[in-house]
Amino acid sequence: MSNTLSTDAAWRRLHEEATAPYRQSGRFGWHFARGKLGRDPAFRGMLERQLIGARHARVLDIGSGQSLTASLLSVAASMQTQGHWPSAWPATPARIDYTGIELMPRDVARAQAALGHLQPAPRILCADMCSAPLPACDLVVILDVLHYVDLPAQEGVLQRVRDALAPGGRLLLRVGDAASKRRYAISQWVDHTVTRVRGHRVSPTWGRTLVEWTTLLQRLGFAVQNIPMSQGTPFANVLLVADLEPASP
Repeated sequence: MSNTLSTDAAWRRLHEEATAPYRQSGRFGWHFARGKLGRDPAFRGMLERQLIGARHARVLDIGSGQSLTASLLSVAASMQTQGHWPSAWPATPARIDYTGIELMPRDVARAQAALGHLQPAPRILCADMCSAPLPACDLVVILDVLHYVDLPAQEGVLQRVRDALAPGGRLLLRVGDAASKRRYAISQWVDHTVTRVRGHRVSPTWGRTLVEWTTLLQRLGFAVQNIPMSQGTPFANVLLVADLEPASP
């Protein structure tokens, strides 16, 4: 791998190459992808903070939207093969077995139009996260969607995630901290606005405090650390890194 490519240069290349396929999904899909990947700190943060490792090859993306995670990890794998990867960043999987679950048909259609060229072909399903079968996986990504279902349903999704994860598997769960009342309210307002812009119906939401989210995950058997994930934004977002114990030797 190259040790001369800066992280900023690597990110610019990732941004350009991961969003370019969304031109195939239409003008809105392309602009949304560029804005989301460029402004949401979670995507770069997952790489820089070593949260996605080479062993996380089977990826389940719940609430996948346009499946930007699949495009990002595919480009990352290609850059590493070509030796264009900064030494400050760890290796991500060389081959991605990706499943996306998304409720909104328009987002699924945009993802399928953009990512049909990827090999192996990603599975992008239009389904409800509360009932869709979850494949065996090494990494689960859930960004900003669990608050759309009520508290018992949230726990049900997380229980099924735990059961789908392999020993030593990881869940990356971004949530809003309801204890930070003003910033949480801003998060909800922006969330509702973006939902309308994307042509979707605004639904009720159910929040928890960071302590409540952490307690729930620990009760389900995860070891949890939290990382603030609001830099550059006025939001109360936190990324919870929840790991299962590896299998006994």
